[in-house]
Amino acid sequence: MSNNLFVAGHTACSGCGQSLAARLVLDAAGKNTIIVNNTGCLEVFSTNYPESAWTVPWIHSLFENAAAVASGVEAGLKYLGKKDNINVIAQGGDGSTADIGLQALSGMLERGHDILYVCYDNEAYMNTGVQRSGLTPFDTNTTTSPAGSKSFGNIRPKKPMPEIAAAHGIPYVATASAGIPQDITRKVKKALSIKGAKYMQIHVPCPLGWRHEPGQTSAVGKLAVETGLYPLIEFESGKISAVRQIQPKPVEEYLKAQGRFKHLLNNPEEIKKIQAIADYNIDKYGLKAQAQEV
Repeated sequence: MSNNLFVAGHTACSGCGQSLAARLVLDAAGKNTIIVNNTGCLEVFSTNYPESAWTVPWIHSLFENAAAVASGVEAGLKYLGKKDNINVIAQGGDGSTADIGLQALSGMLERGHDILYVCYDNEAYMNTGVQRSGLTPFDTNTTTSPAGSKSFGNIRPKKPMPEIAAAHGIPYVATASAGIPQDITRKVKKALSIKGAKYMQIHVPCPLGWRHEPGQTSAVGKLAVETGLYPLIEFESGKISAVRQIQPKPVEEYLKAQGRFKHLLNNPEEIKKIQAIADYNIDKYGLKAQAQEV
């Protein structure tokens, strides 16, 4: 029998990066955990009534308010004198975090509740038809930012949610990737060891929306990190405290692995624009590792 706290039997797509990340988060947190979940893919595929993949207390309310509900849970546990023994985790997808639920999240962070908020960032509203969100990357082909003769896809840059969270002055903010599981585990344990509000954003490849092979989820996730398009960084009290350094790969390696960027592959000028985004991240966060002498 599995020792995982997020168990098999859910209905996620084959190769779902979000289901992998959710299992890692909960296993790192442990059984003394209460989860509050926004509406989205994770909520739908893990809780098909009367069944549930969660072996810990799990609460679902609305698309926009997991952070507010979790704030109430945390306050109630404090009143009962039980908070020191129980982790409270609020979580949602990129749309419910960066768009619909941003106000509730900001309130939770500003008030300093002892909660870890986890954003599972699959870069679009996957559950309702692959519509763009505030965390959809530039030039991505989605159903509401379609590529065609007049457009290369999403025209807006990815919203800097880690910096927005860090600007609240909270004690810990981190990004992670489903392609690097051990890093997720380490960062969840570190976050939960710190009192106060914490924010984690985990990049979770979606075979359905990104149109990559299900068996390539880990490889695609790693490429996002290795190209500099998804920097792995940590903030403590508003300041960068650690980064995962890389030997940068060209962004085309990441783009060609996904159907959502297929329209760019014969357009080197657009690829240069995306390479410029990666180069900016590499410079801004100091991601490039120094070559080792032989």
